[in-house]
Amino acid sequence: MSKRSHRRRITAVTVSGAAAAALALAGSLPASAAQTRVAGPVQRGLDRLVQEDGYPAALAAVTGRDGRTRNAVAGVADLRTGAKVPVDGQVRAASNTKSFTAVVVLQLVGEGKVALDAPVDTYLPGLLRGDGIDGRRITVRQLLQQTSGLPEYAQYLDDLVSNRHRYYGPRTLLDHALRHKATFPPGTNWQYSSTNYVVAGLLVEQVTGRPVGEEITRRIIDPAGLRHTYFPAVGDQSIRGAHPHGYVASEPGAPLLDVTEMDPSVAWTSGALISTPSDLNRFFGALLDGKLLKPAQLAQMRRTMKVPADSGYPKGTRYGLGLFSRPLSCGGLLWGHDGDFLGYATFPAATDDGRAATIAVTADPGPDKEGRHDAERLLDTALCR
Repeated sequence: MSKRSHRRRITAVTVSGAAAAALALAGSLPASAAQTRVAGPVQRGLDRLVQEDGYPAALAAVTGRDGRTRNAVAGVADLRTGAKVPVDGQVRAASNTKSFTAVVVLQLVGEGKVALDAPVDTYLPGLLRGDGIDGRRITVRQLLQQTSGLPEYAQYLDDLVSNRHRYYGPRTLLDHALRHKATFPPGTNWQYSSTNYVVAGLLVEQVTGRPVGEEITRRIIDPAGLRHTYFPAVGDQSIRGAHPHGYVASEPGAPLLDVTEMDPSVAWTSGALISTPSDLNRFFGALLDGKLLKPAQLAQMRRTMKVPADSGYPKGTRYGLGLFSRPLSCGGLLWGHDGDFLGYATFPAATDDGRAATIAVTADPGPDKEGRHDAERLLDTALCR
């Protein structure tokens, strides 16, 4: 299953007409002026995401080589009230969490506590067993690289919108995957699967003896100065700081349902993190600058393989260890990830010469199937402007 298919599965919704009528605004989305007007292609791109693609809100943070970050927004934070979009507001960072989880694992590698090419069974004996699944044959590297062949647990869960307030333990998520056959033998192919990063989270907890959220905070969030980023505690369904609301559309053009409040445990170490566009810039900038990993581990993270053409990613996309790369229209590469899950989609990246940018939108699945591609193109514009 391609990553794009994964997105459709994990955000698949069954919204009744009554619920949609009660919780979504009918008619076209408001196309309000941005609250932080920044002249140029980035602001115009945000306006298009709202006015043409139908996102309730769009946010951007652009960091130049001088280290200065500029923020911009468009749309409204709340379709019901028409409230302004908070500049650099908090959003669910979704699968960008995978990059944080990968960094923690690689830090443990640098400390000699984990070996990248050791079998998962070395640290989690007997955990991975199933049809074509054997933790004695799957390595830590293959987890982080998305080459383990572990099935995607999300496609086997019940409707996530209806169950968005339900708590899912990580072993429950893993059990959903292990009931199904491996998608391919370990190391023979590439396929995006959040199951890999649930296992990586369990590995971190086993090796450190501490909750993975605590390790992410201690090892990354605090040292990097990510003041508006956090890993939600068990039972925390809200977003703590100023934030735009998140929405889902059951299909392109359908009314939008507010799903801002939800239990993020269903994504755990594959996607539970909450952050802001500026903090995501700061994280990926610090990562590429060598502030979070030793040189040997950063080099391993940046060793990429080609993403299959049918994955739905832009041409030239490659994947390392929790890190994407792809060519920029102005030359060079961007390094980052992306994240989209129940209400929010975020697209952060940085470059080796100190640039960084993040684009965030507040509907996933979005109201227009082309909106995602427009957001990806705007990320390129933000880095190349």
